[in-house]
Amino acid sequence: MLSSPRHQQCSRVLALAAAALLACGATLTVASPAQSATPTAGTVSDTAPTTTWTAGPFLVPNVTGNAGDPQCGTAVTPCDDYSLTVTVPAGYDATHQVKVQATWANTAADFDLYVLNPAGQIVASSASSSDPETVLLPGVSAAYTVRVVPFTPLGDSFTGSASLVSLPANPPPSTSPAPTYSNSAAPDSLPNAHSAGEPSIGFNTKTGSTFLQAYTSTLRVAYDSTGAATWTDASATASNGCATGGTTSLDPILFTDRVTGRTFESQLAGKAALTCYTDDDGASWHVTQGSGINSGVDHQTLGGGPYSTGGLGALPTSTYPNAVYYCSQDLVDASCATSRDGGLTYGPAVPMYNVTQCGGLHGHVKVAPDGTVYVPNKSCGGNQAVAVSTDNGTTWAVHQIPGSTPGDTDPSVGIGAAGTVYLGYQNADGTAHVAVSHDRGTTWLYDQNVGAAAGIKNVVFPEVVAGDDNRAAFAFLGTTTGGNYQDPAFGGVWHLYVATSYDGGQSWVTADATSTDPVQRGPICTAGTSCGNDRNLLDFMDITMDSQGRALVAYADGCTGACATGGAQNYDALASIARQSSGNTLLGAYDPVITSKHKLKRH
Repeated sequence: MLSSPRHQQCSRVLALAAAALLACGATLTVASPAQSATPTAGTVSDTAPTTTWTAGPFLVPNVTGNAGDPQCGTAVTPCDDYSLTVTVPAGYDATHQVKVQATWANTAADFDLYVLNPAGQIVASSASSSDPETVLLPGVSAAYTVRVVPFTPLGDSFTGSASLVSLPANPPPSTSPAPTYSNSAAPDSLPNAHSAGEPSIGFNTKTGSTFLQAYTSTLRVAYDSTGAATWTDASATASNGCATGGTTSLDPILFTDRVTGRTFESQLAGKAALTCYTDDDGASWHVTQGSGINSGVDHQTLGGGPYSTGGLGALPTSTYPNAVYYCSQDLVDASCATSRDGGLTYGPAVPMYNVTQCGGLHGHVKVAPDGTVYVPNKSCGGNQAVAVSTDNGTTWAVHQIPGSTPGDTDPSVGIGAAGTVYLGYQNADGTAHVAVSHDRGTTWLYDQNVGAAAGIKNVVFPEVVAGDDNRAAFAFLGTTTGGNYQDPAFGGVWHLYVATSYDGGQSWVTADATSTDPVQRGPICTAGTSCGNDRNLLDFMDITMDSQGRALVAYADGCTGACATGGAQNYDALASIARQSSGNTLLGAYDPVITSKHKLKRH
């Protein structure tokens, strides 16, 4: 297991520094207590569904949440507590939930929101840098303490609200048969086989090879006609041309260009990346510049695709046909740099958004067939969103998904053959949502909870891939246990689920891809370096498809050995792939057909 390859809490520190910069030199030298909430308590019910309160101004920042649960009660650790009572009839939660928010005026300020039960345990939280911070709770009778922490108050006040809101109606699940999946794992003999937290995956359409990045190791997987997997080490090393490979990393990432077959492995090292590429499935590697000038320091992603012919931006400077993008997060923004020579060199990093627009961490960069570039973000102005460039990374616009709420884990974009965008995300209530756009993220359709029919109440690590324009697969780790999944006492059992749509995202059918082998037992912490050993899976997983449209999901198996058969959680991170083994794929041309002997056969 890596010590700290993905510094999620770094984003909170960066947001603090950014807010201080944007405050135009504001100083925080007065350690006086803030004003308490007015009023100090309230009730929501089916007959009086809303209550509000205010508190502030706050002059002293409380950043103790960076090291775990926030500390309160002194002049240097201020918090505001509001007593919330929910009184509703039995069964009310079938159609309603409680929405709690904190909002403020100064876009450079930042407050965090926590909800505690009567025992003082945190049952829900929203601790990003978005405004508003939002928490969703079950619509049941209960008593809570709503705690707002002034992470970067800058002298501002906040307004709190709690409301009973109707659950959005979900369309019926798809009537299509659910695909099935077979699973394979890296042999123990391969390097970093058990250090595969936040793996990334790529597929070479020219050779049929699948690649999985496990920390500094690049593993190649070949499937035979029966679906059996053979794993080999194809890592970039000094001996095969990559002097920077296989040595050190803060954030590993892998990307395979499906058109050219070129595979990149990149290791973050501060404001640069140690990157190499291979054109022969890992037999030889070549060193690149790595990233653009003044790229971000955290949370890198690498991707590529066609150029946008109608947009601005220079044409290729080499014979390589596609653009390559390196995106990462920094102090006051997140930025992308474009390579026009196949990833050898990059232009200057261009901001996608700043801290007043979006907070949290972005997902993986994806490029549409028309050259439009997408980078999703879990928290932009109180919604899930996507940053979009239509001019080869020269300029960017942020498009939000109305009605969505920020989650604790990166969202993901999949793009169909004609440009339809599928964005999968973890909603603030922990559920698995996906929305669809036909106009580059400007408007969104069919936003729905794809885990509802399976009783899934908490998810992490959403990942989406699309094939034909009306077909997409949405993978995530999920559990049917509700509550705070980051609580050390959480007792849920997690599996890998894959939801598939064959009608453009109007309906989805969801399958348990690891029904006989849990991926994790107990909590999964996504709170960065403040976590304990329940951060073994780190921050994300990945998905792609093969030449016949079979979904391939890379995940780290955190429950192996005796844990898989009911024993204690062992917090492993075994490199694993779930590969579709039956059912219609993401490419209709390869759907199974019925022969005259009534046997399934592929085209």
